[in-house]
Amino acid sequence: MQQMKGVSISQGLAVGKIVVLTSAAAPEAQAGTPEEELARFQRAQQQAVRDLGALYEKARAELGEAEAEIFSVHQLMAEDEDFADLITAAIAGGAEASEAVRQAGEQCAAMFSSMDDAYMRERAADVQDVAARIRRILRGEAETTLTGPCLIAAEELTPSQTVQFPRAFVQGFLTARGAANSHTGILARTLGVPAVSQLPVDAQLQGRTAILNGDEGTLILDPDEDQLRAAEAGIRARQAQREALQQLAKLPSVTKDGHAIRLYANLAGTDDLPLLQQSGAEGVGLLRSEFLYLGRSSYPTEDELFASYRQLVQAMDGREIIIRTLDIGADKKADYFDLPPEDNPALGLRAIRLCLTRPALLQTQLCAILRASAFGNVGVMFPMVTGPAELAQLKAALRDAEDTLCARGERFGRYQTGVMIETPAAVFMSRELAREVDFFSIGTNDLTQYLLAMDRQNPALAPFCDPHHPAVLRAIEETVRNAHLEGCRVGICGELAADESLTQTFLRLGVDELSVSPPRILPLRRAIRDMTLA
Repeated sequence: MQQMKGVSISQGLAVGKIVVLTSAAAPEAQAGTPEEELARFQRAQQQAVRDLGALYEKARAELGEAEAEIFSVHQLMAEDEDFADLITAAIAGGAEASEAVRQAGEQCAAMFSSMDDAYMRERAADVQDVAARIRRILRGEAETTLTGPCLIAAEELTPSQTVQFPRAFVQGFLTARGAANSHTGILARTLGVPAVSQLPVDAQLQGRTAILNGDEGTLILDPDEDQLRAAEAGIRARQAQREALQQLAKLPSVTKDGHAIRLYANLAGTDDLPLLQQSGAEGVGLLRSEFLYLGRSSYPTEDELFASYRQLVQAMDGREIIIRTLDIGADKKADYFDLPPEDNPALGLRAIRLCLTRPALLQTQLCAILRASAFGNVGVMFPMVTGPAELAQLKAALRDAEDTLCARGERFGRYQTGVMIETPAAVFMSRELAREVDFFSIGTNDLTQYLLAMDRQNPALAPFCDPHHPAVLRAIEETVRNAHLEGCRVGICGELAADESLTQTFLRLGVDELSVSPPRILPLRRAIRDMTLA
């Protein structure tokens, strides 16, 4: 038995086997001789073909022939002679094998993208996926596949990693780095599982049984029988509490003296639907649509986005779902975006700043969201807005999306528009912004770091980055007051929304809705129903 002390970033208790995620590979080496690089490519190509064959058989057994067919197509692409000839030519010209594969993938994708046939154009994404798979093998980035419930260990988890986890298999996270408002912490709270950071993570943890206590910030390796029995009893007690809370699922969120507030859920995508269905959520206050872009090797098509949005909208059965346009940048990155390195990524090219510089990227999202609005109650929300000038451009883009759909004969429904209030500028301009939109959602995670000038991802700043700082609460109060003067409703969707020590304060300020991770909805509803404002 060995006990380690870390820092809790999500409460909870779990017992399971540890799976250590492989670290990112070292930077690519200088190219060897053409003969050496060609041999490396051929070995990686053969490995990719074998892996795709195994995926085909697995998918056919679990999902059926139709769903498995994509892996057969990818196999053929990996073995394609024209594709291999392009790679061989680049290697002969002095390119390192991984770089040669990248170049060939881009050339083939560009060729497919230029074709008139819609089916062939969509093959561009497939060839990029195949190229990315071969490059991962060349760089030694073996994929970690979860085969059952486990505790996930890593130096640090990125959004692009976590988006690939089967949600049902995740029992908890233990990391060497990460703060409470890091992506790992937010994901853990969304799933309702423990997470502890500041732990030593190495390959020696692989496969060992452990107790992860997110309440105390501890990890017990190789626990004895008494420790296991105590932990399992604690887990059963928590499950009983959750079952008792389930009785509140269909009850209103109203205080004893009649003050009501809506409780919404924050979601990342369709994988979170099982969590939503048990949560008692009255709607979805934040769909983080950037997660539809992560864990891929190419941009999703409008049809792919629409299919995901429609599934979520229909699952809401008339309840509101607010879809945020993508917030790529800062800690959420995808290689195929080709974003330049930045000294200050949190202050850099992200969210709407990126979308406004890439109009086609924004239009694809808006067309998909508007198409989904034909199937339910949809709101469109823009992140990182700083003032009316940006908002005017975004609303013009919405009108262009409507015109595009009309010209194509595509239908869309009525929808509302809103902005995130997460910059000091947006707080100061909140009255002007409120005249132009239907709703606000205050993103307290970013708002806190920008108001206090502290990186929320830096664990060393955790003692100083106080979300209860008077400046944060004053910014929320001012935003609510200005919004209501213009008939604009206000929600809070950052982690502060789940802080029960502030719930009464938010109700007194007149906040209209709180949007939190699904497991937090029923405890929050219980707290609201037990309180009196008078």
